[in-house]
Amino acid sequence: MTDIILFDYWRSSASYRVRIALNLKGVAYETVDTSLLDGAQKAPDYVARNPQGFVPMLSIDGHDLTQSLAIIDYLDAQYPEPPMVSRDPLERAKTLAQAMVVAADIHPVNNLRILKYLKNELGQDQEAVDRWYRHWIAEGFAALEAMAPESGLFGGNRPNLADICLVPQMYNARRFATDLSAFPRLVRIDAACNEMAAFQNAAPEAVKPA
Repeated sequence: MTDIILFDYWRSSASYRVRIALNLKGVAYETVDTSLLDGAQKAPDYVARNPQGFVPMLSIDGHDLTQSLAIIDYLDAQYPEPPMVSRDPLERAKTLAQAMVVAADIHPVNNLRILKYLKNELGQDQEAVDRWYRHWIAEGFAALEAMAPESGLFGGNRPNLADICLVPQMYNARRFATDLSAFPRLVRIDAACNEMAAFQNAAPEAVKPA
């Protein structure tokens, strides 16, 4: 039994990031399935703890932490090894910039609530919604490909925050049949990360409720 509880939805990219970080750091935790499709994240008792009504939320050390990058930053402070960002100010800034291409630029305009709004309130058909999704992935990935190293991971010989953000977004890109041929470095990094147990055990299919 652990006091660390992750309120999680198996297909949430942000939850996926936190699962990877917890696994990399070897932190034992339990999960509470919080289905975005069923609206569990909008239940009054959940919103009382997480006013945005999003996942993930990590209950740890007597606190309810929200927003995936903030959660990972807390974990990095409490469990320093392996580090998710460098202590060198320049290297830290570079990693944060790479991670934010996904977390701040691609993901927010492509998450489930945005796609639902496009389809339901704005009357877009599924083909148009899928085009929207692929457009923003391709635009963000073009920049991230230029930032990616010629060899190794974003974190060099071990994953860092940028790698943690990339892998869930690559999973989503494939779900929406995005052409990844223009992003060979990202494909290489994603493949290398997914050879690691920490990433494999965090993957949506590995945690999907029965």
